[in-house]
Amino acid sequence: MTTQAPPDRRLGQLIFPVALTSLLVLGMVRVVFESLKSRGNVSILDLLGSHHSRVVKLPIMVSDEEVIPDGCNVFEGKWIWDNVSAPHYTEDSCSYLVKQVTCKRNGRTDSEYQNWRWQPSACNLPRFNALKLLEMLRNKRLMFVGDSIQRGMFDSMVCLVQSVIADGKKSLVRIPPRKIFRAEEYNASIEYYWAPFLVESNSDHATNHTVLKRFVKLDSIDNHSKQWEGVDILVFESYVWWMYKPLINATYGFPYKVGEYNVTTAYKLAMQTWANWIEKSISPITQKVFFMSMSPTHLWSWEWEAGTDGNCFNETRPIEKPYWGTGSNLDIMGTIKNVLGKLKVNVRLLNITQLSEFRKDGHTSVYGERKGKLLTREQRSDPKTYADCIHWCLPGVPDTWNEILYGHLLQDYRTS
Repeated sequence: MTTQAPPDRRLGQLIFPVALTSLLVLGMVRVVFESLKSRGNVSILDLLGSHHSRVVKLPIMVSDEEVIPDGCNVFEGKWIWDNVSAPHYTEDSCSYLVKQVTCKRNGRTDSEYQNWRWQPSACNLPRFNALKLLEMLRNKRLMFVGDSIQRGMFDSMVCLVQSVIADGKKSLVRIPPRKIFRAEEYNASIEYYWAPFLVESNSDHATNHTVLKRFVKLDSIDNHSKQWEGVDILVFESYVWWMYKPLINATYGFPYKVGEYNVTTAYKLAMQTWANWIEKSISPITQKVFFMSMSPTHLWSWEWEAGTDGNCFNETRPIEKPYWGTGSNLDIMGTIKNVLGKLKVNVRLLNITQLSEFRKDGHTSVYGERKGKLLTREQRSDPKTYADCIHWCLPGVPDTWNEILYGHLLQDYRTS
């Protein structure tokens, strides 16, 4: 005969495991909440969920080796051959690459330009980790602003991260003058905005911007800047489009009278307009701003090899001696440093000019596009006329620019 426990004892047997389980669950929630709260990147809505589909941002482990040491200038160093860790992706593994940058697919036979890694003199760059970057971008927007050089940096960043995102959880849309790559599970976007002069101009149309007579409104930026408002991480660049001719048509001040301006003078005025917007609109607590220095050109081979009269065509190795080409304007560089130095808002300079100067081998040359079309066989046979020594093949040099940007963001995250 089975003896039953008294009712109050049976009730106690039921309540005890339920209470213990509840305490364990509450304890785990509290530990997670306190950990995330200490990071300063979570609210109670993040924990409980909300109709905005925000996802809890989990802490990222950052080792000492992944942080750029204080005082290390990552822009000083040399290119080293590395066919093990470089490149991070291939043309075939990244379907988002445009024809302008897929040099191998367009007929380039050598591939060594993909295997050079930038090595700073006094430290190491952290190895790029796409999952860590996406965690840092969770619920955020990263936007690249500038011309087609900046578009190449955008393309590079998309290719660096897209392989770790599942199919169906990523997308790329074009809403001119923007391109937007979405990582759905992270509620994150990587974006590009076409603004070749930063200020407004007659070249602002996203696709139809080739004009014979360039015209710039040196004190007008509102049409562009309203698209930048509230973006969490902004990376600006503007240079090549200014260097078409020594003089440029522009307006400044009132009355709006068109006049010819020396390019360096016009650039200073435009940069001041941009700086005024930065001071007025950027929140240093919630937003990060970077400015990329000039992307160099390699239009004249006599600069690195005396007695020659070619350009970047058929170049397969970096320059291995101190070099500063005439395609990089020192006055423009001085203006950038001067304007950024006077800002009250912290805008960090990504000084990629010197390290990119060495890479005469990295340009698209005759393996890219002109006016939206790949070069014909006849055009490729005339590299003096048709070689593009401005834009860069991908994978390639812009990947290094993004590795440096990643290093800064990782350093910010660890110290936040």
